[in-house]
Amino acid sequence: MAYNVEKTDAQWREELSAEEYQVLRKAGTERAFTGEYTDTETTGVYRCKACQAKLFESDTKFHSGCGWPSFYQPISDTIEYIDDNSHGMRRTEVRCANCGSHLGHVFPDGYGTPTGDRYCINSVSLSLEPKEG
Repeated sequence: MAYNVEKTDAQWREELSAEEYQVLRKAGTERAFTGEYTDTETTGVYRCKACQAKLFESDTKFHSGCGWPSFYQPISDTIEYIDDNSHGMRRTEVRCANCGSHLGHVFPDGYGTPTGDRYCINSVSLSLEPKEG
C-alpha cells in the first residue's frame, strides 16, 4: 500500500528511538503496564509517534486493565486493519493509515463502550497533544 509518508528503513532508524523503531516499524510490543500513556487522563489528541497523524481523541480512551492505553474508537479513516495470525493467535493489527506504522491491535471486547471495541495501543506508538486551556 502506498502511504502519504514513506521513508527508507535508514530514515526511520535515524528518526526513531530503538524502542520506537522496534514497535512502530517491526510490529513489536512494549511490556504491559510500562507505557507512558497507560493511565494518562490528560485531555487532548493522540497522534502517531512516527508521522504525527491524528489517531485518537482522549474522550475515547478508557481503562480496560490490559496494560496498554485503550480506546474504543479512532478518528475516522486514520487506521489501517490487517489480519494478524502470528503467535498462534487470530487478531486484527492496527496501523497508522498515513505512514503504515504498527500501533497495536483491536479486539471486540470493549464491553461497556459505545462501539464494543478495544483498541489496545502501544504508548511508544503515540504522542499526546494536550488540549489547550
